[in-house]
Amino acid sequence: MQYIVLAALLSACVLADVQPQYYSFSDEVGSGSGSPYSLKGQGKITAVKVWEAYGNYIYGFQFCYGYIWSPVVGRYYGLPQEMKLHDDESIIQISGKYSHYLQSVVFTTTKGRTLYAGQPSGKSFNMYAPENSMSQLCALTGRLNGGITSLQAHWGIPPSNSTALY
Repeated sequence: MQYIVLAALLSACVLADVQPQYYSFSDEVGSGSGSPYSLKGQGKITAVKVWEAYGNYIYGFQFCYGYIWSPVVGRYYGLPQEMKLHDDESIIQISGKYSHYLQSVVFTTTKGRTLYAGQPSGKSFNMYAPENSMSQLCALTGRLNGGITSLQAHWGIPPSNSTALY
């Protein structure tokens, strides 16, 4: 049993492309119906886009890792809410509300800046980087069914060699 847990943790570190000793993840929130998704890339997140359904629930996400945009998770619908991070800035908190769909999401950075999308209705959640002060958001996983139905944050420190791209 311990080997299965260790293997799952190490594979999650590979998923998030972070240093294993600093890897952690937040509990998944949402109904969890639909197809699984994984939003990941190499290096540090440098920008984030969020699509919402006319001030209602969250349709999709996209991260930029260095200069490379990930594929869109979910759907893009209209114009996204977007935040570009400064060189010395990272995402350290995700909060919001959910019911069947992710109703709202707020990404907060080390500089206190926020990106807000959606409508604040439903149950509240709050995910944040663990005790290590250098940890940051590295990846998102969850499920989607038309819109985002669940969300799980993966935290860590991107490998130092991956920041050479910036």
